[in-house]
Amino acid sequence: MTAGTRRMAPVDEQMAVLMRGTEFGDEMTRRNMERELRARLEEDRPLSVYCGYDPTSVDLTLGHTLTMRKLRQFQDFGHNVTFLIGNFTGLVGDASDKDKRRPMLTPEQLAANAATYEKQAGRILDLSRTTIKYNADWLGALTFADVVRLCSHFTVAEFLKRDNFAKRMERGDAIHLHEFMYAIMQAYDAVALKTDVQVGGTEQLFNLMAGRKLQEEFDQRPQIVLMVPILVGTDGHQRMSKSTGNYIGVDEAPNDMYGKVMSLPDVAMRDYFTLLTDLPADGVESQLAGPPIEAKKRLAYEITALMYDLEAAAAAQTYFESTFQRGETPEEMQEFTIDGEAEARLDRVLRTAGLAASAAEVRRLVAQGAVRVNGNTVTDFAFVLHGGDEVRVGRHRFLRMVEAGANT
Repeated sequence: MTAGTRRMAPVDEQMAVLMRGTEFGDEMTRRNMERELRARLEEDRPLSVYCGYDPTSVDLTLGHTLTMRKLRQFQDFGHNVTFLIGNFTGLVGDASDKDKRRPMLTPEQLAANAATYEKQAGRILDLSRTTIKYNADWLGALTFADVVRLCSHFTVAEFLKRDNFAKRMERGDAIHLHEFMYAIMQAYDAVALKTDVQVGGTEQLFNLMAGRKLQEEFDQRPQIVLMVPILVGTDGHQRMSKSTGNYIGVDEAPNDMYGKVMSLPDVAMRDYFTLLTDLPADGVESQLAGPPIEAKKRLAYEITALMYDLEAAAAAQTYFESTFQRGETPEEMQEFTIDGEAEARLDRVLRTAGLAASAAEVRRLVAQGAVRVNGNTVTDFAFVLHGGDEVRVGRHRFLRMVEAGANT
């Protein structure tokens, strides 16, 4: 260390925070990674840490924030963090958590999806201390000869042992050669970044370990891998995903985020408290020992405050309590302008306003008694709306009719 250089935090302090919430699948891997991380931290220097995010969807979800929260912990200890956007790996799509082939996206689709990733990441990371990189910068520059050399470091047998590929083999489903390339490309990311630590979900173990292997082939020290659990979605069972619709986006409005957390099944609360809040273990147990509704409100408050701030979380809680617990109508709601010369039929308004996807859905909602106008249940999907009418669809969606030219 040179004179005047700030020393890093004590290693034991860093280890306690950085290892919290990690999951490795087996004890030997955990012990090895813990030992290597401690040794690297004892060098008393900023480590190079990264995690990659493929822009296969326009929204980052709370599931993505598990790895981002780990990156933020490294940041807060003074380490160098890279938020890697996989605009090249996304062309193939990671098959790690799938037992079927992923659809391939175009570069244009990936670019459009990635446009807001940096802003969304800023809800967790300190962007002033975050390096944003795109892996097309180095993967796109590889020649075919380079790719052949990279492939020479791995065997087909290594890939076929993976659980998801093995299941497909048993079913006789096709496994395409380009799917093998994903792990190799991600491994090369570690080489290109000369990384000390890579963070990823537990389903990423093969890819992260491939990075260690390839770094050694390139005479680099193998990276430490830190893995975090998979976050279940709002259904409480499947992994949170935009494709299954059970997700909570990091850019959701505070009221929507709070409400979606409140819709979680009780069995998911422990994981959400542990993985998405900073409450200590005894604090989590204290919350779970009380009434479930109060525990869930605390959980929704903590998550909303993490993504926004305390004021937004408090306002979202007030909105939820007044609207859903006491059944009051919110003062602020989406407005729909009625053209006085056109008949404002309920089914057409709900579809145009985005509260229903089709006329069939409107009919279903009406048949279920899920649509109210001015507090009264509607039984006719062709009900005509007028200026000032307030429509409630289910528990969470509201719409106020406003006549064209009226002052609001």
